[in-house]
Amino acid sequence: MIEFIVEAQGWPIAGRFTIARGSKTEAQVLYVELRDGDHIGRGESVPYARYGESIDASIAELEAIRTQVEAGLTVEALQSLLPAGAARNALDCALWDLRAKQSGVAAFKTAGLRALSPLKTAYTLSLDTPEAMGAQAAANARRPILKLKIGGADDLDRVEAVRANAPKTRLIVDANEGLSFDTLQRITPDLKTLGVVLIEQPLPVADDEALLGYKSPVPLCADESLHTSADLERCARIYECINIKLDKTGGLTEALKLNQSARDKGLMVMIGCMVATSLSMAPAMIVAQGADFVDLDGPLLLAKDREYGLGIVGSMLEPPLPELWG
Repeated sequence: MIEFIVEAQGWPIAGRFTIARGSKTEAQVLYVELRDGDHIGRGESVPYARYGESIDASIAELEAIRTQVEAGLTVEALQSLLPAGAARNALDCALWDLRAKQSGVAAFKTAGLRALSPLKTAYTLSLDTPEAMGAQAAANARRPILKLKIGGADDLDRVEAVRANAPKTRLIVDANEGLSFDTLQRITPDLKTLGVVLIEQPLPVADDEALLGYKSPVPLCADESLHTSADLERCARIYECINIKLDKTGGLTEALKLNQSARDKGLMVMIGCMVATSLSMAPAMIVAQGADFVDLDGPLLLAKDREYGLGIVGSMLEPPLPELWG
């Protein structure tokens, strides 16, 4: 019988992380561990209030299927047992890890890859005053790509301050649903001039049909609007890029399916993350191979990472050690 461990964990953030919806100083994660004799599989996720999730509710979801998990639940059976979201993600990734440990076959090989390559990640600048964001940019000016959180009256000033202090880096802006369509239309030409290469989720999900037919000077990327393959047809009519996060897809299994479907449609793909430890990033690195944009900087934003965390040099992420995952 499988030993099934589910618990909440807190990981301090280095300083404060702020987006258009609020701030936090600690990453609250859901941790799952599966033990089968000497073999241990682990997974991690971040329940997100924006999607009606919480740590307690996610734990309750998993406890409700404890009997099936302990009896040897498979990755395939899990997909119809729980809905997409953080609870399924943590368990899905733990099952992938356990299967790798039991079989001796690395998870990336099971996913169809010949190798797992290092990846350059974007680095996120927390939403703040233009002056403070300029200072953040100056401290990270050597990174190849910076992602700016925006969503306020001074957004152009923020981007200008970042560009002035990081003149060579590529820029992504992420509004987290914080803009109106009028504001987006007004500022996008200036964002293009400032060298912004992508705008993430500019409008609230309920309003993004307004983007249908809009020819943005900067490509637009669906984040909150895109969770699983079921959302792809709609988003493909509105956006040029999608942000795949395992916490939204409900795990690596659906993320791989969604990634292939998006590629088949000719969409650009970003692989993103919540603020979390390297255990959350490790399975995402499989989907991120060949992605147009990689945003797996969660561990870089923490005061301390998990043991056997990803090797990180600057913005380069090394493939995970088996002791971490996969």
